[in-house]
Amino acid sequence: MRRLAVLLLAALLPLAAQAPPPANPNRPLPDTEELERELKRVIEVYLIANENLADPVNPDVAFYGGAIPGMLRRLDPHSIFFDKNQFQQLQEMERSVTKGFGSVVSVLPGRVIVLQTLPGTPSQKSGLQPGDEIVGVNNIAFANLDLEQLVQVLSVTRQQQAQIAVRRQGTAGLMFFTLTPEELQSPSVDRTFLLEPGIGYVRATSFDTNTATLIQEAIESLGGAKLKGLVLDLRENPGGVLQAGLATAALFLKPGTRILSARGRSTETENIEVPKEAKPYEFKLAVLVNSKTASASEIVAGAVQDNDRGMVVGETTYGKGLVQRVFPLSDNAGLALTTAFYYTPSGRSIQKPLKDNELAAATATTRPEFKTAGGRTVRGGGGIEPDHVVYPERPSRFRFVLETSASFAGYSTEWLAGHRADANRDMEITGTMLDEFQLWLSKRNIRPGLAEWTAEREYVRRRLKQEILNQSVSVASGDEIELRNDPVVRRALAAFQAP
Repeated sequence: MRRLAVLLLAALLPLAAQAPPPANPNRPLPDTEELERELKRVIEVYLIANENLADPVNPDVAFYGGAIPGMLRRLDPHSIFFDKNQFQQLQEMERSVTKGFGSVVSVLPGRVIVLQTLPGTPSQKSGLQPGDEIVGVNNIAFANLDLEQLVQVLSVTRQQQAQIAVRRQGTAGLMFFTLTPEELQSPSVDRTFLLEPGIGYVRATSFDTNTATLIQEAIESLGGAKLKGLVLDLRENPGGVLQAGLATAALFLKPGTRILSARGRSTETENIEVPKEAKPYEFKLAVLVNSKTASASEIVAGAVQDNDRGMVVGETTYGKGLVQRVFPLSDNAGLALTTAFYYTPSGRSIQKPLKDNELAAATATTRPEFKTAGGRTVRGGGGIEPDHVVYPERPSRFRFVLETSASFAGYSTEWLAGHRADANRDMEITGTMLDEFQLWLSKRNIRPGLAEWTAEREYVRRRLKQEILNQSVSVASGDEIELRNDPVVRRALAAFQAP
């Protein structure tokens, strides 16, 4: 019983100590008698289970793994309890430091192909090369694993020393490498280049402490204020540190411009504006988003859209506009608790409607209309709707076969074995190479009809160049080929040209 009381106090007391004072001093205190009654019920259930259950009850499992997470799920789906290990991982993510081997790989069902080994990392030091196919790790064969299983195995492998089995083109038998993971910096801004003269492209994959600084450095490397326009790609960006999102928005908005508002039951409404000393860029701006753009990324997109600073292109964003505060608990655990909602400058709630929990009433809404600073109509009710809706291309049957069979990577590895000196950013995929690739496919029982091959000829040309550059120059250079032909990027460029 004493152990149970300690667990309950460990879960509850730190929250009271860390919580901010109530905004309204006249607000009545919570009914402690009711709380005591509810806790007594929990204790009674625990004691009955502890005395009568077939297996012994582990208090940590019962409360840290059951009662507390179960309670939070009924409050809202985003408030989360972190045990000691999970809380440590959260802190590591905030520092943007992860363990790994420093290799960039292409993961397909049953196959993992090395695209690049980063300088000075365990992968490069061990002798792994682009084009190597990893067929197993720690005696786990990859051939029969599906995509999800492969990702799980690779994630676990990064945390400890691993033996890698590799098949290399032109080498008989398997090669074995022993790799020891090291802490690696994971930059949140991973792609920077010019799409065309004067038009820059910058991609941010998350919002970490220094993301705004990295975005600014990327812009300066492309020409800074002299740029004609910038495509800021926030697709797949789940958000992260709020201050990084605010600082990013301030790179483009005038001083004193509102970025967002935060409103909660226990806190006063907070309006956040661009600092007076800010010196924003004035070139044209397009922000790319999709259904996985969330949280701080949505704050940036919403602020740009509501202030008519630029266009938002892509798909409607995820809709996570909750203010979360992380409360440290005893035993190095932690709690991320929803304390308020985010609203764009026009008053739109970013949070999508929630169901079957205590926040349902607060978020239930249709798609009400709001006005931007320039009088344009935008809709609220969850997520940021783009100014220009563009969906990714749906792959044809032929494309699907080529991608799932790793044909581009396989052919590129063989081609590079005899032509590495010819691989560079300015290379062209000739008609002869296309004919060779078609013959290579035929030997592997991939024989498209004439109409299919003709329709996808330019796609095949681009993907071959991308894979050759992935393995010979860098994955970043290969990505440029793909991004220049991305329909969302091309729509943004077209909008820049419009009067």
